[in-house]
Amino acid sequence: MKKLSFFILILFIFSCKSKVEKVKPEISSISESIYASGIIKSKDQYEAFATVNGIIENIYVSEGDTVKKGTPLLSISNETQKLNKDNAELAAHFSDFNLNQGKLNEAKLLIDLSNNKLKNDSVLFFRQKALWDKQVGSKVELEQRELAYQNSKTAYYSSVVRYDDLKRQLSFSSSQSQKNLQISSEQEGDFTLKSEIEGVVYDLYKSKGEMVGIQTPLAVIGDSKHFILEMQVDEYDIFRIRRGFRVLVTMDSYKGKVFGAQVTKIYPIMNERSKTFLVEAEFIDSPEILYPNITFEANIVLKIKDKAILIPRSFLLNDSIVVKSNGDKVIVKTGLKDYQKVEIISGISADDELIKPTE
Repeated sequence: MKKLSFFILILFIFSCKSKVEKVKPEISSISESIYASGIIKSKDQYEAFATVNGIIENIYVSEGDTVKKGTPLLSISNETQKLNKDNAELAAHFSDFNLNQGKLNEAKLLIDLSNNKLKNDSVLFFRQKALWDKQVGSKVELEQRELAYQNSKTAYYSSVVRYDDLKRQLSFSSSQSQKNLQISSEQEGDFTLKSEIEGVVYDLYKSKGEMVGIQTPLAVIGDSKHFILEMQVDEYDIFRIRRGFRVLVTMDSYKGKVFGAQVTKIYPIMNERSKTFLVEAEFIDSPEILYPNITFEANIVLKIKDKAILIPRSFLLNDSIVVKSNGDKVIVKTGLKDYQKVEIISGISADDELIKPTE
């Protein structure tokens, strides 16, 4: 009885070892894709930097707040800049062209006076000259009238020149002081950090009272509705990708769901450290809620084929040979491949039964 049981056991083991895994090709669709991973960024997302050094005086927003373009985020204290603006306002007021019209009016009066004197001296000179032509009067008197006339002419032209110079100088001083005030006002605006886009405040790096510099990022701002998928693609695959290719996206945040996206941008420079290229995509059907820096995995679809003859990749030997159930080895031509299956273009039909090749 023991010998019979041992014989049955040996027969069972032998039959298990000799059991061969078989399969028939199936007709189905297959897609070829490139794997990529990455993170989600808000569209137009950026880090806001201060343009001046100082201490944070006030913070006007909180994380999660919606802001419009130009909304103040925080202000930086700087007393020196305030004093500079006050000085610029005083100088602008002092040099205001309209407020200095009195000086111009005075110069205009001098022109009128010198012009009247010129006219009077001109009449006296030419009258004296007419008398001298008739041998009336003395030569000395004529020369005195001529000298007075020439002096009046010079004084008149000088008063005109002084008026024009004064007007130009007042106009220049007024414009210059207004420009200085404008520059000072704009510099004062540099002490208030404002949003460059309409979006959401995703993060604030600093608190009130902290010292900040021009190289210090202060906040992260981005779009609240539109997001970008940033993917790292291996250098060996980048030349196969084109704008418009479909992307299938999965996230740990949405287990069991696949979202469609589309390649929108391929950056033409490789990261030398990781040997990858940055590729951007945008959602076609977006999840209801998204946040920046969520990680994801993606398959960039290169080709899709319907009604293809497919077999498991494990049934393919040396990427070109299959074994039929009768033991015959057949060379086949393969097409698209995914992680589990491969398309057979020629060599076998869907009716052929295959066995899994042994190593």
